[in-house]
Amino acid sequence: MVTRRSFLKRGSISLAAMAIGGKAVTVPVDGDNLFSQNAGYTSNRPEASKRNFTSKAVEETIRNVTKQLKDPKLAWMFENCFPNTLDTTVHYRVREGRPDTFVYTGDIHAMWLRDSAAQVWPYLNLMKEDKPLRKLIAGVVNRHTMCILFDPYANAFNDGATGSEWISDYTDMKPELHERKWEIDSLCYTVRLAYHYWKISGDTSVFSKDWEQAAGLIVKTFKEQQRKDGLGPYRFQRKTERQLDTLCNDGYGAPVKPVGLIVSSFRPSDDATTLNFLIPSNLFAVTSLKQLAEISTQVTNNSVFASECLALAAEVQAAIDSYAIADHLNYGKVYAFEVDGFGNRLFMDDTNVPSLLSLSYLGCVDRNDEVYRNTRNFVWSLDNPYFFKGTAAEGIGGPHIGFDMIWPMSLIIKAMTSDDDTEIRYCVKTLRDTDAGTGFMHESFHKDDPQKFTRSWFAWTNTLFGELILKLVNEGKTSLLNNL
Repeated sequence: MVTRRSFLKRGSISLAAMAIGGKAVTVPVDGDNLFSQNAGYTSNRPEASKRNFTSKAVEETIRNVTKQLKDPKLAWMFENCFPNTLDTTVHYRVREGRPDTFVYTGDIHAMWLRDSAAQVWPYLNLMKEDKPLRKLIAGVVNRHTMCILFDPYANAFNDGATGSEWISDYTDMKPELHERKWEIDSLCYTVRLAYHYWKISGDTSVFSKDWEQAAGLIVKTFKEQQRKDGLGPYRFQRKTERQLDTLCNDGYGAPVKPVGLIVSSFRPSDDATTLNFLIPSNLFAVTSLKQLAEISTQVTNNSVFASECLALAAEVQAAIDSYAIADHLNYGKVYAFEVDGFGNRLFMDDTNVPSLLSLSYLGCVDRNDEVYRNTRNFVWSLDNPYFFKGTAAEGIGGPHIGFDMIWPMSLIIKAMTSDDDTEIRYCVKTLRDTDAGTGFMHESFHKDDPQKFTRSWFAWTNTLFGELILKLVNEGKTSLLNNL
């Protein structure tokens, strides 16, 4: 059984070795970085013939970036990580005349709405140079539409009615679902990808009648989970030894006061919330609702639905302002991680995006906003119960893996949201030095020993690392990358 909470590993065989029968290979194709090879690094990408999808624009980007990187290990890691989603996780086909792309998370052969949207996100700006890449991403949008129409409360789906190890969960489980944990951000990520796909490509073909129906279900689900008219239709329980894999109170979770916020029964880590109003996800929902309104106004010509989206966004934002911003003992006004509407607040952060740290990365707040800056200082400190500092690194983890385990994603997002070259340099250097020699990112690693890590094949973090390096190169920070 493979679960999101993988066992701890000491060292690991590389992804290429897994894909090619246990032996890493040097792959002499256009995208490979001869500089890193000549410095003693061997490509950990699958052989060209074994890659799931090859993009000319992505390969050209790899060549351009690695030529500028003087650090051979960093160049090698970028070459391995940036194309990892395309190399190993995407499954593209045409369904009823429309692109359809199913995306594995990596070592789990299921498609999370969140992960799949994030995995292809760094390729959006390359679509104009690569029509097949554009079709592949359109296929992800179309697949998301299908998934939401099937069940807007599910977070992860199978490629067909194959069933899963979670089929016995006490919820409305079906063979087409891998898991049915209600997480606000799953629906937000589908909107984020579709909106920016349209903005960058100009293609409106993804906004079909099915898309409009799915958009309606997104808003309907958000409103149901405001719980103004009772507990709503969603319940979830699981037989498990893990407290955060099930919900209390007969599957409805902790009580909330209906104040306009949206319940998220689970976090983007797939762990149950403690107080059901998860603030990073509610802020993400505000952004998504505004994007839905813009699509409805400019593409699908539904002004009534656009007004409904904007009204709900305003209501959720007002509730966030009233209930989620509070004085911290050491940091001034900050965002709480979770609240319940009764006045209770949980001060912490969890690595998985959306997190409090990631709010400016997602476009939910301005990075110079005072409350966000205070919050950012808080979450990257020992006052955050899931911030860990050891001899190898410091960073944020979360209860999904537990004590002393830092997630590379937190270091990537800190660098993504920083204006401080010293901070950025620390994050990139730490990411480079804590890969356990694999050339890839991991889900987490021990703060004192990076050889202890979880998930050797986690495509979201691999591609996110590539996104960070590309962003820094595009911003003219190659000197920083070459002087770690």
